[in-house]
Amino acid sequence: MNRIISLINLKGGVGKTTTAFEMGYLLSTRYKSRVLLIDNDKQGNLSRALGVYQEDTYCGTAKLMGGQKVVPQQTRVEHCDIISANMSLLTATYKNKGQAKGYLQLGGIEDGEGRPYDFIIIDNPPDLGLNVLNALFVTHDVIVPTKIDLWALEGLDIIRDQVQDIRRINHDIRPPKALVTIYRSSPANTAGMEWLRDNGYETFDTVIRYSDKAVENTFCGQALQEYSPRSAAALSYRRLIKEYWESVR
Repeated sequence: MNRIISLINLKGGVGKTTTAFEMGYLLSTRYKSRVLLIDNDKQGNLSRALGVYQEDTYCGTAKLMGGQKVVPQQTRVEHCDIISANMSLLTATYKNKGQAKGYLQLGGIEDGEGRPYDFIIIDNPPDLGLNVLNALFVTHDVIVPTKIDLWALEGLDIIRDQVQDIRRINHDIRPPKALVTIYRSSPANTAGMEWLRDNGYETFDTVIRYSDKAVENTFCGQALQEYSPRSAAALSYRRLIKEYWESVR
């Protein structure tokens, strides 16, 4: 199995990085998979969460943009490696503007023992810049973490149209699937779920329930599964991974 997953939404603050971290952690620890996380956001939040952020280096994702060979960094999570990002990714994106390549070499990346990864999870910024398009060119599964609010939902049409255009090049990419995050039981959230279905969006059966612990753990550099495994959000992510795993087996 080799699946490349892109997490994307044109709005920030919807749980993309948390979802990338939790998916990587659970797939590697519970499902004994070899996982590569790719931080494709110049802010480097995923790199910070895994404790590998370096401000003054030419980051691994920037090197990928230029078609260079990159050796992933090991993290403290067993069987879960990362290619990190920082602001140099912004420079690389402008430098390579007009060249839709770089990410096409992801299939050749191997772990420290020379084995291919089972899952590659790409945490994208809230835009459709060249680095995001390059990620989509090699992606199989597009997951759109989204809050139930107007601004987050409005960007779904743009993402769906972009994925449809990219399908002319990447025939393996599947239609984007919405993952409702920061969910609270309320009439507004119920109405939002109905809106998604009525407008033809594929959604996960699992929703990620709101939890204060999801905010607290960002200061600790731990996955929710470590920091607060019984919290509503941690339990939700375990259900999500089970649902995703069964969909790709």
